[in-house]
Amino acid sequence: MIELVTTSGTFSLDGQDFAVENNVWLVGDGDEVVVVDAAHDHRAIAVAVGGRRVVAVIATHGHNDHVNAAGALADEAGAPILLHPDDLVLWRQVYPGREPDGPLADGQRISAGGTTLEVLHTPGHTPGGCCLLDAAAGVVFSGDTLFKGGPGATGRSFSDFPTIIDSIRRRLLTLPAGTRVLPGHGEETTVGAEAPHLDEWIARGH
Repeated sequence: MIELVTTSGTFSLDGQDFAVENNVWLVGDGDEVVVVDAAHDHRAIAVAVGGRRVVAVIATHGHNDHVNAAGALADEAGAPILLHPDDLVLWRQVYPGREPDGPLADGQRISAGGTTLEVLHTPGHTPGGCCLLDAAAGVVFSGDTLFKGGPGATGRSFSDFPTIIDSIRRRLLTLPAGTRVLPGHGEETTVGAEAPHLDEWIARGH
């Protein structure tokens, strides 16, 4: 079961603020879930969770708009926050006195309600950016690595365009064409819809 909660707030980096809407994904069943990218409004996410056990609050990366509700949600749910350690520099901009409860690592598997998510380390948007693959259902939660229409932004601190292109080429576009891509913002797409445009993205540089 996949559920979507959309929250609104501010993304802040490099002294700039941007109004954003975020996709918060709940994955599991009627008894337990994982929460992917707890953004902006922990109360709205907690309402969607209801009485279910939260196995983990997973951050696909450390940007504030993907973690700023993680602390309050994790405290309320009694759940661990998981983040790739390469993004600790970004996490600490939001939580200077608190560390995540555990790391994400490439190949790691996290299960909830009969669904198993495999961690794919896909740096580029951030050093520790990760996607989460539900191979059985043909779904990848792409965070800010891949969107409908191209890669995540790489024009700010701690990001790199050649790196994100390499991550997308090797880790995402090699998935079956029918794989649903559920991103951190905006509409879903599929691997097959995006793969033909790789050369266009490289040519335009973003």
